[in-house]
Amino acid sequence: MSRPPTFTPPPGVRAHHLVTDRGEFAVLEADAATARVKGTAVLLPGFTGSKEDFIVVQPLLAAAGYRSIAVDGRGQHESPGPRDDEAPYAQAELARDVLAQARALAGGPVHLLGHSLGGQIARAAVLLDASPFLSLTIMSSGPAQVAEGQQQRVKLLRDGLAVMTMAEVWEAIQAMEPPQDADAGDIDEGLSDGDDLRRRWLNNSPAQLIATGRQLCEEPDRVAELAAIGLPLHVLSGDHDDAWPVELLDDMALRLGAERTVVPDADHSPNTDQPAATARAIAAFWDRLPAPS
Repeated sequence: MSRPPTFTPPPGVRAHHLVTDRGEFAVLEADAATARVKGTAVLLPGFTGSKEDFIVVQPLLAAAGYRSIAVDGRGQHESPGPRDDEAPYAQAELARDVLAQARALAGGPVHLLGHSLGGQIARAAVLLDASPFLSLTIMSSGPAQVAEGQQQRVKLLRDGLAVMTMAEVWEAIQAMEPPQDADAGDIDEGLSDGDDLRRRWLNNSPAQLIATGRQLCEEPDRVAELAAIGLPLHVLSGDHDDAWPVELLDDMALRLGAERTVVPDADHSPNTDQPAATARAIAAFWDRLPAPS
């Protein structure tokens, strides 16, 4: 859902495949750049996004002492997945993938962060099994389905994918975009001109986009279930968001008893809009948590 400034890993960030008991997943990994490693984090991107959405944040987290692994989920960008079968993209299946990713990382429980759709998947993973996680940060992801305007955009995209090729849908999106960049709150904001962005779009499984798009529009409110888990929680967003109104995120944080961070001058993707402030807030939340036993 965001526009990463580059798809080329910067120094200290390496691309590889994480082998799990549910298959391999393309990841970007950044080791902690400090003598003492404070912890490890798994970072989940949003709808139409990819691991590269965290490419600027990861070196900043490394400088703060945290190892991070940003993941392309099943059927996202460079992680393979069926292109014509929606069943593997049911939310519970994607949540089990996250649990497998956490299990595959040495060193014990990890911090989990999910952006937008990734926040919904992260929540589902925690509700299945919270034991692999030290904390959950929900970034720009609300208590239930996306706002009405975004539901209409997702429906339009899903309808297009049902009758058009991925390349045809890309061209249609480009034709509909205004000359300036799309608003940063748009659910399809990652879809803009550029060879890397087009390649990412074409790599995505259409079945994955159709299935997860439906999830965005039908997600129930599971805030009470999550609050009952007792895991340390953090709700982070920009000060403007068209996918879930900021006021709704404020209320969700209260209901969860979660820490709340609003990043100034950021829209739906604070990780790319204001990466330094976003990384500081994420690391500060982790720093305040008790050291794992």
